[in-house]
Amino acid sequence: MMNKKIIYTVLLLICVTGLITSCSDYLDSSKYFKDRLTEEKVFQGKVYSEKWLANVFDELKGVNADVASKGQTPTNFADDMYYGDRDNVYDPSKNELSYNLFKMGQYTENDKQGTWIQCYRGIRNASTFIHNIYMNTELNAKEIDDYRGQARFARAYLYWILLRKYGPIPLLPDKGLDYTESYDDLAVPRSTYEDCAEFISSELLLAAQEMKEMGMVRGQDGSARPTVGAALAARAKALIYAASPLANGNNSSFATLLVDDKGKRLLSSDYKEEKWAKAAAAARDVMELGVYRLYTFPIVATGQDATVIPPSDNNFSTKSWPEGWANIDPAKSYAYVFDGTLTASGNPELIFTRGNNQDGESIMAMVAHQLPRSATGWNTHGLTQKLADAYAMNDGKDIPGKDKEIGRGDGSERVTGYVKTADYLAGKYKPLRPNVSLQYANREPRFYASVAFNGSLWTLKNETQERNRNQQVFYYRNDPRGNGFNSSNAYWLRTGIGVKKYINENDTYEGGNFGNIKFKPEPAIRYADILLMYAEALNELSGSYNIPAWNGGSYTISREITEMQKGIHPVRIRAGVPDYPAEVYNDKAGLRKKLKQERFIELLAEGQRYYDLRRWMDAPIEESLTVYGCNILMSSAERDLFHQPVAVWALKSTFSDKMWFWPIGLTELKRNNRLTQNPGWNYND
Repeated sequence: MMNKKIIYTVLLLICVTGLITSCSDYLDSSKYFKDRLTEEKVFQGKVYSEKWLANVFDELKGVNADVASKGQTPTNFADDMYYGDRDNVYDPSKNELSYNLFKMGQYTENDKQGTWIQCYRGIRNASTFIHNIYMNTELNAKEIDDYRGQARFARAYLYWILLRKYGPIPLLPDKGLDYTESYDDLAVPRSTYEDCAEFISSELLLAAQEMKEMGMVRGQDGSARPTVGAALAARAKALIYAASPLANGNNSSFATLLVDDKGKRLLSSDYKEEKWAKAAAAARDVMELGVYRLYTFPIVATGQDATVIPPSDNNFSTKSWPEGWANIDPAKSYAYVFDGTLTASGNPELIFTRGNNQDGESIMAMVAHQLPRSATGWNTHGLTQKLADAYAMNDGKDIPGKDKEIGRGDGSERVTGYVKTADYLAGKYKPLRPNVSLQYANREPRFYASVAFNGSLWTLKNETQERNRNQQVFYYRNDPRGNGFNSSNAYWLRTGIGVKKYINENDTYEGGNFGNIKFKPEPAIRYADILLMYAEALNELSGSYNIPAWNGGSYTISREITEMQKGIHPVRIRAGVPDYPAEVYNDKAGLRKKLKQERFIELLAEGQRYYDLRRWMDAPIEESLTVYGCNILMSSAERDLFHQPVAVWALKSTFSDKMWFWPIGLTELKRNNRLTQNPGWNYND
């Protein structure tokens, strides 16, 4: 019989040289590294070490992507955005997790469990790399530190993905496990949320320090390799989740039921304000690097694409960027961040991305489902009325009739009437075209960059048929271009409101060819998110705290308006909307509400809303509200009725306690007898 050492070495070399698609399917490095000789075969050489590390980062793709279409990551959809296909009510051939099953919590312990498998596989292989890269004879000391920091980032980020999705999870011993033992002997219990967050935070801090010499700025070239900024930004996200109500002072009935195998609570019932200060300091660490900034595009003076200049606010409108928007085009500045105009390396606010590592459910797939039928798109990803209402008027005020149907209105009524041809020719209501509802007029620039309202213009410049280019798309029933409700197929928007975010002016899905859709780097962590987190964390403070900075020194952290504005102003200026009035800044609850709305809009379709609602503990209300939209059963002859929001019978909504976290797979519960299930889900018998 062939010597085991030789077998392990052969398997290992096959793996790192790429002859097996995923070496971790065949080889858990911790399991097979039983002797020094085998380890040296891999880690003494640069090429094999790099391949090993690349395999670790490969575990971040697919179901572990932060931003993707619904197949891998349904959590990119919440109360803001929905997907209408894969619904066997309209297409009996589909037997997949539809939006309604997802929203009603009718998924099972077997659904979407690739996260658990990929993350722990990656964690183990990252640990092996961290403990063995020192043996490399072809890398210098700085390079070894940098590689170790990259692997440490990947391991911590995989833990972060697990914590966000499943809640408190087992933290594996860093080294020393003997995988020849039985599963009972290897059993590891769930750690508390605080312990998980603290471990992730400390590991990301160490990763940043290890990458400091070489990874301060590493071109975001699609390799999905981290920088110092990525480590610090991921740390800020982990810490603000730990500071939020779900994990900080949670005394709900759900929290009392979420325990480990010894009955210990996993969500803290003790509120600690200092957690917010630590989150603020972590966000400030990223800001103080001076590496990132929000992208802006200059004003376009003339032509069809001329800038729609926001009205004067006697403040931001009079100043140039970064103090104001006088010299930038807010709509294009926002849209180009997402639509593929910028490469990953050319996007100054992109902190971390997986690049091409998204498998079949990439952002390009999401775009194919957003595009209208005239572009051979699936025309099934849409927005809720709640989201459309969240975008302000261009003077910063709420739209008339905002949230009236869900009981949050201020007594005002929605605007009636439509853009007339004479209005359009006179340049009134830009960028609206004739026959568009005036509900969509004079809205803030991000609305036009993100929302495909009824009658919006789709350029589709790469369509081979000229008749399909520069066309208004309407969602009336039986519209001749096929985008409205049609009982014969599933390709219609349930709310009559589509998604423009990520759409490039040249995109089309003609011929079912993804090559006709411009590549979009995934915005896994974006600078605008860090800025808003900084303001959010500061707003929650009552006292003053001295918090160490990542690289020496310390910050004095307190609720100061000028500091909160460092996070708020860049986002609102780039968006072309006025500042909040003084009374909002002086009211903690009022500013909290505004910042939640800001995240709702700014981070649309970036995998944030689903988890934000949970960490704020807003999900029981927000996810249970009836979904409203346009009355898509109305034809163009009944356009007034079309634009009166109605409850959307095709989109369900609810929330139950079991939906705070994803269920742990029954297979994993069987493998680890100390692992406890999330409340509300089945245990393994």
